Amino acid sequence: MPQPHIKLYWLNKSRAQRIVWLLEELHLDYDVEVFRRGPDMRAPRELLQVHPLGKSPVVSISLPGLEDAAATSRPEPKDLVLAESGFIAQYLVEHFGQGLAENQPRLAPKRYRDGYEGQPGGETEAWLRYQYFLHYAEGSLMPPMLVGLILGILKSPRIPFLIRPITSGVSSKLAAAFLAPELARNLAFLEEQLKTAPGTGYLCGPHLTAADILMVFPLQLARQRAGGLTHGKEGKKILDQFPAVWEYLERLENEPGYKRAEEKAKQWEEDHEPTQGN
Repeated sequence: MPQPHIKLYWLNKSRAQRIVWLLEELHLDYDVEVFRRGPDMRAPRELLQVHPLGKSPVVSISLPGLEDAAATSRPEPKDLVLAESGFIAQYLVEHFGQGLAENQPRLAPKRYRDGYEGQPGGETEAWLRYQYFLHYAEGSLMPPMLVGLILGILKSPRIPFLIRPITSGVSSKLAAAFLAPELARNLAFLEEQLKTAPGTGYLCGPHLTAADILMVFPLQLARQRAGGLTHGKEGKKILDQFPAVWEYLERLENEPGYKRAEEKAKQWEEDHEPTQGN
């Protein structure tokens, strides 16, 4: 069966970059429609024509079978339109992953222990971790990063000069009271998860999974947001703590698929650079 047509709606400086990496790891052919953030760093309104929320990433999949079904008594849309990074990753891996072994799709661990297929509690530890971290990346780790983004804006030139000293002071106090403890709590959790993962190297075991791919973006933001933040009685910088986490992030950034995705993104940025005056 030929591969269906896959299209990624890619926005610069967004979570969509992880889906580029995922598509590269799955060795799928795909087209890209590039969108650029405006001067206010918001996504362009044109993305609302792709999905009602106007966010990225979005992936569309065109299947000939769906077009045929549209002529029957059970009409279906011609394209599947997938949004939300975790859902996109799970769908692509389940449908297009090439098995590393029987019943073990590429980028996802084996689901059941031998002899426990289909039974509650029969899942492997690696698969349970995989499912958890697919959702943890956005559900638990990203919210503090978004708070950090807002706090950073309060210190930026986007705030009028006369009131910026006030907003900067508020931002610093909130960062110390909320962002630093939340960031440290999540990083300490990940540090322990990496140390106790089955096998070595990744969160779910010895092989790269889609969950690892989803983790790279919030961890890069964590490294950026940590900056000069300190945590603990000794006032130690967060960036000087949690060595397993930072080693893990460096390992992800050195993956060949990650580097291929970064090169593609760089080229798309250059090809769609706005002309002066626009």
